[in-house]
Amino acid sequence: MSTPDLGYIHRYEPATVPGSPTLLLLHGTGGDENDLIPLGQMIAPGAALLSPRGDVLERGAPRFFRRLAEGVFDYADVARAASAMAAFTNAAAARYGFAPGSLIAAGFSNGANIAGATLLLEGPVFRGAILLRAQVVVDTAGLGARRSALGTTSVFLAGGLNDPIVPPADTEELAGLLRERGADVTLRWDDAGHTLTRGDVDAARDWLAGFLARP
Repeated sequence: MSTPDLGYIHRYEPATVPGSPTLLLLHGTGGDENDLIPLGQMIAPGAALLSPRGDVLERGAPRFFRRLAEGVFDYADVARAASAMAAFTNAAAARYGFAPGSLIAAGFSNGANIAGATLLLEGPVFRGAILLRAQVVVDTAGLGARRSALGTTSVFLAGGLNDPIVPPADTEELAGLLRERGADVTLRWDDAGHTLTRGDVDAARDWLAGFLARP
């Protein structure tokens, strides 16, 4: 789609295997609605794919929220973006015929960050989430307790031990915040930087298969 619809320019690919889940694909800085389609097809063959384009531009590069500098985030805009993402998923559920709250988010970098922020600020918007190279981008002082808010949500986090943008401690902090709120978190490390590896993709696919097989 070339104009914003349901709040975001987005791409939707219907499932090709009956009964498959719907993945919400969230690109990194500079990506668009097409970037993670191949990733979605690798980690969930046959699934429906919903992929929005970030609505913020940083020197021409699409993102999902503003930052003030590398690693310095505009908390007010993060909150705006999390609310917008929750609204988009509900509108998309009505448009494309999947159940609200049934999405599995899969995001990389900035996309993983907005998915994590949406869970922390808006609650269990997603049934599950695959967060690749993610960090905390919310104002933790304003989160409050809400320790059981994510008790029905499972999260797979993949971090790079040599990531120059997201230090391991930042990913550990996000895992801790999600666990405090009741999420079931799997944290995987790779000897890599801020790029995805084949190991990340394989591990995400295996995690998702196991998650979907749960009763």
